[in-house]
Amino acid sequence: MIPPHARMVERLLREGDLAPEWRDGFAAVPRHLFLPEEIADVDTGAPVDRRRDEQRWLEAAYADVPVVTQVDDGARYGPGAPTSSAPAPSSVAALLRRLGAEPGMRVLEVGTGSGYTAGLLARHLGDDAVTSVEIDFELAEEARVRLMSAGFTPLVVSGDGMRGWAGRAPYDRVVSAVAVRRVPYDWVAQSRPGGRILTPWGTAFHHGVLVDLVVGPHGTAHGRFAGYTDRTWARAERAPRHLLETHVWPDDDEHTTTRSWLHPGEVVGDSDGAFAVGLQMPDVHRIVRFGSGPEDPRFTVYLLDPSTWSWASWHIDPEHRDTGYEVRQHGPRRLFDELESAHLLWTEAGRPAHTRFGLTVSADHQLVWLDDEATIFAATR
Repeated sequence: MIPPHARMVERLLREGDLAPEWRDGFAAVPRHLFLPEEIADVDTGAPVDRRRDEQRWLEAAYADVPVVTQVDDGARYGPGAPTSSAPAPSSVAALLRRLGAEPGMRVLEVGTGSGYTAGLLARHLGDDAVTSVEIDFELAEEARVRLMSAGFTPLVVSGDGMRGWAGRAPYDRVVSAVAVRRVPYDWVAQSRPGGRILTPWGTAFHHGVLVDLVVGPHGTAHGRFAGYTDRTWARAERAPRHLLETHVWPDDDEHTTTRSWLHPGEVVGDSDGAFAVGLQMPDVHRIVRFGSGPEDPRFTVYLLDPSTWSWASWHIDPEHRDTGYEVRQHGPRRLFDELESAHLLWTEAGRPAHTRFGLTVSADHQLVWLDDEATIFAATR
């Protein structure tokens, strides 16, 4: 019987996720050494304890799914919100393939997490070539222990990865395990000209794309959005908890009510459309609340701008599709009107895919452009 670890490596090769030059590294770094003693079963979601059923636990450890490694930032009591995870093996393999790190290069990883990716990088490049920064002290310490138990000793720093780590700069590659809304300029400043920065990127409205930047000789970096990713937000970028309950009150009558034939499937149901709308409404959060049960087809999309206490609710009831869906708007920003305008702009541009957009990062601002840097689509400071 082929062990789960070997099956994972062969599966990644067969499906084209794993570059041949990374095969030995993935074979030499066991994923299960970097996972907690209790993880979720792939099929049922039920917890599997290694001490009670090691074989079942190993099967779950090598399945091609993310594994939650921390909830509530390690707090003893909380809602159980995932705050750190080990990404799916195919996601790690695809990221490392794109990163293009070669022996002799120096790499900065932002977000050590479990330590698995740092271990793969250390195996491929050598311990001294890898610096990994983790904001959570306990996660950083656990990663050091796991790495040492696997035979690797890259530098794991307890600190804020948004500031990079100047002590080992300049870097040939910077790779982030967490999503950001603005690429920190420290990553650019700590990279060599010609170096590359890979990071998940997004807006409050939509996140889940990867941006691949090349650092230029004059202190800027530019590149294109390169695909979807499921990484969690950096700690400083997370949406506040209880956002909807804080800003939208059921008995509030200080709102306007209109109707719209626009359906969310045309906007948030299209990943490229949601990405483009988010570029124009980067500070607006999107929250969906479903009906009273699995048989209830109704749902509501909320748009919120906490800074101005503006919100909009977009209620979808299939019985009213012929008369339009109810839209309520409150506050100085007419958020649904903005969404309609943003969606129209994307539609009139030919509904471009997110891969046609690119990003330029400087010390003062980041610019999102369409097809080339002369066509600015959105700008933030």
